[in-house]
Amino acid sequence: MSMPAFATATALRGCKSSHKRRLCTSRPCTSPAMVMERSFSPNERLSGGPSAGDNLDALHDRLGIDKLWVPSSHEPLQSHQIPPDSLMLSANSDDVPVVNSESPSSGYMPWDTTTGAAGISLLGRRMFFLRKRQQVLAKSYEECRRITALFSKTFYLGTTLLSPEKRKAVWAVYTWCRRTDDLVDGPRVNQRSSELIGILAEWENRLDEIFAGRGRDALDLAMADAVSNFPDLTISPFRDMIKGMIMDVEQARFETFDDLYLYCYRVAGTVGLMTLPIMGTVEPGQKGIQGASKAALALGIGLQLTNILRDVGEDRLRGRIYLPLEDLRRFNYTEEDLFNCVLDSRYKNLMKFEIARARRYFRQAQKGVHLLSEDSQLPVQASLDMYSQILDVLEENGYDNFNRRAYVSKSRKLFTVPVSYLRTRRSEAWKPVRAATELLLDPKNDVLQ
Repeated sequence: MSMPAFATATALRGCKSSHKRRLCTSRPCTSPAMVMERSFSPNERLSGGPSAGDNLDALHDRLGIDKLWVPSSHEPLQSHQIPPDSLMLSANSDDVPVVNSESPSSGYMPWDTTTGAAGISLLGRRMFFLRKRQQVLAKSYEECRRITALFSKTFYLGTTLLSPEKRKAVWAVYTWCRRTDDLVDGPRVNQRSSELIGILAEWENRLDEIFAGRGRDALDLAMADAVSNFPDLTISPFRDMIKGMIMDVEQARFETFDDLYLYCYRVAGTVGLMTLPIMGTVEPGQKGIQGASKAALALGIGLQLTNILRDVGEDRLRGRIYLPLEDLRRFNYTEEDLFNCVLDSRYKNLMKFEIARARRYFRQAQKGVHLLSEDSQLPVQASLDMYSQILDVLEENGYDNFNRRAYVSKSRKLFTVPVSYLRTRRSEAWKPVRAATELLLDPKNDVLQ
């Protein structure tokens, strides 16, 4: 399988891993069965497919997406917030092992917050703990930064434009998502596929501990600190992402776009909901978050669709097809054609159709940027612009995502930042400059106007 508010959503498959590039080869031996076979109705055949499939409101009504993440009335939105002293004591009660340490008792770990505190007064122990905890968190956040920079260069570049506190929290969220994704996309998955459901269930229990202010390792502790610093964060989208991982274990085909949309929501749209409380909104509190949530979801969907289009060739090598099967039939293109890397007019028309769909979601996301707090608008806009350029490169590559990876150079990303800044300026005085810049970049571009 393959995340700022919204965005960056990284990315994964918000967070989808950067695999080594592999050229298209022969068809794999295994071909997982299709799911939920459904044919078009006569009206759909005439119109080229279901017309409501790309309407965000219609999809949410039909799939009940809003009900998946809006906290219930009997669950307080800030129920997870732990008083700082409580967080301190709970963390002080257990040594925090390094990542992947199996036996903390085998010796003191670099993250241990209690060693050397014996014989000190209660006040002294607390002061010692606070100093030690800050050292631990500094190292933990640095590791989150490194992981983000390593696995999602575009997302990381966007986060560097955030304030230090928001930047660290987003890195912690990304790292949690990265680790969640690796549970089902790691190198040993094929050896333990039958155990993945249980592993994900235990990962959800670990998530509950994080939102209670405890962590089993240093990266958990960074995530718990982010939850404490941003009390509007809720656990629901994190749980929904875990459900998305289960879908990736159990499902290798998506019959309709509705099926794919639910998957995209769970693995990427949730990232927008995770990071939106960190980004902040012009209108404070839950009302502002609710107002910007639809655009956050749209950005997550657009990012994920872009990931899918970029990685068709890599997913094919693992026997997976994320493109809706109804879309393949629309262009008379078969699974066998895809596995054999047939790059003809049918496939190019299919790619044009899917690229247009992803860009529609980016346009919906664009409408919500001005709802974010002022210091978050540029990072989100820049991330949106940089990621949408992957679609441009895919077009420049002749729609060949079998043998060529749609890669945006660092210089091109850096050149995008001042353009993104102009797009966040809403004053009429900026309009001529913005229009001239857009025309200079791409005379036919109407995607992010």
